[in-house]
Amino acid sequence: MLIENYNDVNEKVNAACKKVGRNRDEVTLIAVSKTKPAENIAELYEYGVRDFGENKVQEMVEKYELLPKDIRWHLIGHLQTNKVKYIVDKVHLIHSVDSVKLAEQIEKEAAKKGVIVNILVQVNVANEETKFGLDKDETIKNVEAISKFEHIRIKGLMTIAPFVEDSEENRKYFNNLKQLSVDIQKKNIDNVDMDFLSMGMSGDFETAIEEGATLIRVGTSIFGMRNYNN
Repeated sequence: MLIENYNDVNEKVNAACKKVGRNRDEVTLIAVSKTKPAENIAELYEYGVRDFGENKVQEMVEKYELLPKDIRWHLIGHLQTNKVKYIVDKVHLIHSVDSVKLAEQIEKEAAKKGVIVNILVQVNVANEETKFGLDKDETIKNVEAISKFEHIRIKGLMTIAPFVEDSEENRKYFNNLKQLSVDIQKKNIDNVDMDFLSMGMSGDFETAIEEGATLIRVGTSIFGMRNYNN
């Protein structure tokens, strides 16, 4: 069932890319495995999937220890400064850097372990009070500050769009994030690339792809509903 679900999502990704004339290779499908057992990830791994997303540091670390080391782990949930030390040498990409304070902690722990950490700056494009992320207007200032850290590489932006019934309602937010990434790229800030746009989840990833997403975070459509009782 997992493989069928993954293939179904993949076909929708292909169709969305084709619709707007994008190369399929530009979009990475991240299978968001939060609350799901390592066995589920192993099944998709055997099928050839390598990009998996987790929300919680503890859960990511536990699965990291159990599973093959060539998995590319994406931390997509809110990251607390006191948890940074557990993942800096394990994570492929941190999607959710939402403050200079958090970046400072990542720099400190990365320096200790002698690693370079790739990050995305999280933007709260829709200005939702319940969501983490920088205000759109303060993003460039924060990007410039974070770019000074030697052990961090800014690779792009991330947003979590509102939960909506009709994904068209989120098109403007995806478009805004894309435009913001273009504006930042034009500034040619040292140590900053805008190669990645992490936006779009199970309910709206096709619209996100049409607006320029390069990383989509899909959980429920692949793994089914979350097991929050575990």
